[in-house]
Amino acid sequence: MSSTTATTAEPANPAGQRRLRILLSFGMVLLILLLAIYAGIRQGILLAIGLGFGITLEGLGFGFAGPWRRAILERNTHGIQAQLLALGLATLPSLLLLDIAAGELIGATAPVGVSMILGAFVFGIAMQVVLGCGSGTLVNAGSGNLMGLWALPFFIAGSFLGTLHLPEWHPLGQLEPIALSDWLGTSGAILLTLGLLTGLAWWFRQWMPSNDRTLPRKFLLAAGFLAGLAVLNLLVAGQPWGVVYGLGLWGAKLAHWSGMDLANFAFWSGAGNAERLTQSLLLDITSVTDFGLLLGAGIAARWKGPLATQVSLPIRLWIAGAIAALLMGYASRLAYGCNVGAFFSGISTGSLHGWVWFAAAFAGSMIGVRLRNQLIGGSR
Repeated sequence: MSSTTATTAEPANPAGQRRLRILLSFGMVLLILLLAIYAGIRQGILLAIGLGFGITLEGLGFGFAGPWRRAILERNTHGIQAQLLALGLATLPSLLLLDIAAGELIGATAPVGVSMILGAFVFGIAMQVVLGCGSGTLVNAGSGNLMGLWALPFFIAGSFLGTLHLPEWHPLGQLEPIALSDWLGTSGAILLTLGLLTGLAWWFRQWMPSNDRTLPRKFLLAAGFLAGLAVLNLLVAGQPWGVVYGLGLWGAKLAHWSGMDLANFAFWSGAGNAERLTQSLLLDITSVTDFGLLLGAGIAARWKGPLATQVSLPIRLWIAGAIAALLMGYASRLAYGCNVGAFFSGISTGSLHGWVWFAAAFAGSMIGVRLRNQLIGGSR
């Protein structure tokens, strides 16, 4: 038994498409200006950055979960190599900025512990069932993918639930947050990170046939844009690019509005988090870039033309998608982030936990891709 997600695209109308692109461009500028007027120039710039992330990921067909899947199933590592390139391009300026503006800018540093490793592992499994990580779920939802739209509210719910239980996981054991620059100095952290990224990129490159090792131009562009936007996000926000906190806050807002008292939960009773519960989401840094990512993906999808026809999926995969998205949201809180906040921002700002997250999540993905194949009857 299956349920279709198909939507039939209408024939392209060049004149109509041009008008649509003009409206989309005008709409983006208008939204940025309105937010800047309402919440300040910084929030307007952050919305523009979020739009840039969404346009880059959807417009260039780039992501985090998909390249891992292709590497595991097809030994096609172009996408992972591009991710590592983006990390390398972001690492040098990010670590230098954190050194120059110490105290004003903060890195994505988090502790390595049992719950963090378990969370990353489960996240890796779940994101392959849903075919999207945190940013990927937003991109898929924004671009009109029905599985993405279906998964997003479950991810939000899971992320919120994770905040409620997070303190209960800490007694399992964890180290203090470790920043490589504290151990090796900024220069040492840069050299070690770039060396590890280069070695990994070389290793993944060997997976490819010798006549197919050149990265596609669109992946090179995506790597450059992502790195540039991530560094800009660090400068403007004062913190690295993240996704999960915003989604958890959306869930907490809904719970708060429905009358749930969150003052008894350690995560939401802290000064900063408690304040955000009473503020507009448009004042929250991560929420604004998440909104931008969601909208940017939708704009990029419509910019390219009518929405593409989507495939039919078995009912069991919709059920599995909901469960996986819920687990993914929950696990992302235990792991201190997703592919963006933990993997990309963690590594590029010199946090040890970013590397551990990558290893655990990739191991989980190796299980997740096979689990999804079983759910859809062996098809890739």
